[in-house]
Amino acid sequence: MLLEETEGAHRSLPIFVGANEATAIAFALQGVELPRPMTHDLMTQLLETFGARLDRVVVTKLVESTFFAELRLIGTAGDHAISCRPSDGIALALRTHSPLYVADDLMDAEGLVIEPDEDDVSDNANPEEIVGEFREFLDRVRPEDFSG
Repeated sequence: MLLEETEGAHRSLPIFVGANEATAIAFALQGVELPRPMTHDLMTQLLETFGARLDRVVVTKLVESTFFAELRLIGTAGDHAISCRPSDGIALALRTHSPLYVADDLMDAEGLVIEPDEDDVSDNANPEEIVGEFREFLDRVRPEDFSG
């Protein structure tokens, strides 16, 4: 997954997630509703039931090729920061329509500016070809390729 800045240099932060985590994120992005709640749907229901709100998710750091994130919650018991995997935080943020941030120092250290290659981008680009090329990239790339 690529987290992209919406302002500034529009850097991207590549984070590897597993297939199950990617599915949970994709379902949230596509608005897929299943007959039984997935874990993140259950978490959303728990927050609502107990009067808590997910204020934001922050991807905070990278330690030995593993990213860390925090859920920043606001509730009747006060404000809390709870450690989580970025994929879980993103899946929950999407379901609760909460903002997602990357810590400035992390983006400064690990963010990449991905410049479009004029040869690869055209008005007549074939979406299947682009997806195929991306899949080939994913088959070759390793998490270690992105560690500092």
